[in-house]
Amino acid sequence: MSGFVRSGRFGDRAALLAGRAQADIALRSPARVTVWVRGRVQGVGFRWFTRARALALGEVRGFALNLDDGRVQVVAEGSREQCELLLAWLRSGDTPGRVTGVTEIWDTPRGGYAEFDIR
Repeated sequence: MSGFVRSGRFGDRAALLAGRAQADIALRSPARVTVWVRGRVQGVGFRWFTRARALALGEVRGFALNLDDGRVQVVAEGSREQCELLLAWLRSGDTPGRVTGVTEIWDTPRGGYAEFDIR
């Protein structure tokens, strides 16, 4: 009977629960994402709305910055989940202007941000 508990649907459920627990821990772990947004994203309130979205998410800190080449750079630090939600919004098309591309790099947080700023 103990073999039945270790295999079959009970064993699969235990593995599923263990996987979910690991995923939950990963989503809560601190993260940093640097994002470059291409398109018509300057002069349309993009940085202001990005800041508003970051503040609405909660504990997201960092900045949004206009680059000389027309892109907007966004640096966000917070939980992996909050950073992923901000990234999803940047990709969603529900932003000011017109986004034609988004590139991101994930890293470990460096800190040093008191809030989410517009630079």
